[in-house]
Amino acid sequence: MIGAVALLSVAVWLGVAERWYMAVFWLLPATAIWCWISWRTWTLLDLNRAALHAPLYAALGWGNRVTLLRGWLIALAGGCLSIDLSAVPISWLPAAAYSLAALLDRCDGFLARRGRQVSLLGGELDVQLDALGLVVAPLLAIVQGRLHLSYLLLSAAFYLYRWAMQRRQALGLPLYLLPDNPLRRTLAGFQMGLVAIALWSWLDAELTRVAGVAFMLPVLFGFVADWFVVCGQLSAANYQRLAICSQRLFQPGLRLLTAVVVGQVLPGLAVDGISTLSLAVVVVMLAVGFAGRLAALALLLWLGGSGVTVFKPFAYLTLVFAGSWLLMLGSGRASLWGWGDAWVARYDGA
Repeated sequence: MIGAVALLSVAVWLGVAERWYMAVFWLLPATAIWCWISWRTWTLLDLNRAALHAPLYAALGWGNRVTLLRGWLIALAGGCLSIDLSAVPISWLPAAAYSLAALLDRCDGFLARRGRQVSLLGGELDVQLDALGLVVAPLLAIVQGRLHLSYLLLSAAFYLYRWAMQRRQALGLPLYLLPDNPLRRTLAGFQMGLVAIALWSWLDAELTRVAGVAFMLPVLFGFVADWFVVCGQLSAANYQRLAICSQRLFQPGLRLLTAVVVGQVLPGLAVDGISTLSLAVVVVMLAVGFAGRLAALALLLWLGGSGVTVFKPFAYLTLVFAGSWLLMLGSGRASLWGWGDAWVARYDGA
């Protein structure tokens, strides 16, 4: 009820600040999204307990309340799907709403754990709202030309995976238990961060479109690997070996590839000395694995500025993909300092 009233208040504000018909166009999809979130929460209330056979909690708890606030912010952003943001001064609204929703994703679990009210409901709502946000926000970014249309493959992957599991269960086929993998949550967090940044106009649109494809691929690979485990086609031991191979070979290989590509063109870069020096420092940090995630982020930011026009297309694509994967996965084995790795994998409040 509170959420519906809040949406209506935003619609009134839009009607006063802009035009009344724009407020109506915004309110229709926003209300539809919020009604879906409310309905899913209502159908899942029996999961508001610590375990399947544990007693129900007396209240939702602050963790679940913040999760629902994230859902409301996604509905707020989703309302903008039906209006032309380029023609109004409130083009910042969906970017601000989804960015706040993405930031709060780190808070709801913290509050649930600190309040000693971790629930099955919170876990399920968190996953479903992450997936919903990664449908609504990418659609907005695609309309603005800041993500490639192919990013919707990731938006559909979660729902296809859930449907396939239900179908397999309905056919009486076995479902094998997935090993715990903190990387799933990490990759989902990076997707939300990328989409939130793409909704703003801070970075070059060419970078966000290419980075969107690069960010999407590890998640799609993860869905495929998880599906093979669920079907019994991939053992838990081989599943773990994939992560080991990535740490020992793939991620260090990306660092080497980045150093080689930049090293070939660095002497002839037609940019100022400070910019060239900063790129050289970043690449050295990546090569030795010193704060690799931070260096990968710096590389991507550099590519979104000077790098758009400096590098040839193939080198540019190579560096964006390598930088994106190093940012998400880490710099791997033989790194001098894995800055940020512990924070990325940590469950706040645990």
